[in-house]
Amino acid sequence: MTLRKRKVVVTDYTFPTLDHEQAATTKSNAEFAAFQCRTADEVTDAVRGADVAVVQFAPLTASAIDGLAEGAAIIRYGIGFDNLDIAAANARGVPAGYVPDYCIDEVADHTVALILTQLRKVVPLDASVRAGQWAAVAVAKPLASYRETTVGFLGFGQIARAVADRLRPSGFRFIAADPMLDAKSAAALGVEPVDPETLVEQADILSLHAPGTPQTNKFVNAERLSRMKPNVFIVNTARGALIDEPALAEALKAGRIAGAALDVFQAEPLPLDSPLRDAPNLILTPHAAWYSSAAIEQLQHLVAVDIEAHLAGQPLRKPVPGSLAR
Repeated sequence: MTLRKRKVVVTDYTFPTLDHEQAATTKSNAEFAAFQCRTADEVTDAVRGADVAVVQFAPLTASAIDGLAEGAAIIRYGIGFDNLDIAAANARGVPAGYVPDYCIDEVADHTVALILTQLRKVVPLDASVRAGQWAAVAVAKPLASYRETTVGFLGFGQIARAVADRLRPSGFRFIAADPMLDAKSAAALGVEPVDPETLVEQADILSLHAPGTPQTNKFVNAERLSRMKPNVFIVNTARGALIDEPALAEALKAGRIAGAALDVFQAEPLPLDSPLRDAPNLILTPHAAWYSSAAIEQLQHLVAVDIEAHLAGQPLRKPVPGSLAR
């Protein structure tokens, strides 16, 4: 009787090579296959019979999980995991791992860059010079000093705290809405805890750092946008699902808020017909906040560690919250 050779499948990736993952697979005497899946059906076909399914942005649905080999595991490249059907994985007894301990600095740096670019009106000032103008005040007004600016965080985990650490020397006031943040911890971290509605009403910068859950889905919606300060900037480097994109585009076009900067979107790549594309005072980046050469190296190395661990019958390094921890 011939034993079936185990298989590792990468459904999609944005890295130059998959050397770490291939090496871990070869060391474990397994087969390796890589795809660039975009749809749930493509993923289902790609991972059929896989012992390890490694996913970046593609949707891993119940149908795909049902097709995995007995004793398989799922690994997500990255911090979030809202593209994985964790309930279906649990029902099938499939453990899921992720990598929550990489790119903290990169995302914090990108977030700060977007915040300061918007606050200092860098994009409209650049455009004005290119158009032949030389009118700093006329283009940039109103422009508040950092010391009179309140940065509000939705979620105050590792990345949000790193953002606050970078901004703190400039004198910003910080408020945060996070159910896990108690008054004592907030005081030690130099942030004032508030409820989500107070956050929306007081923030001059609303920086989103919450996971994508049913509770946070479309947190920024038409009703909350109507209660924000007219000078507010919204920055999202967390999850696209946190924002109702048509409502945000409409608020920007109507001039009801000052601007926004987005690195993540409900659908990626951003559709060509998205209303965000022609919204004013909006900076768009292509889900790039996580990126640096060092971050890629760390991410792929840690995923390779998990591939090797699972194929050796060992637990995944960082189980997805709410998933099977085996």
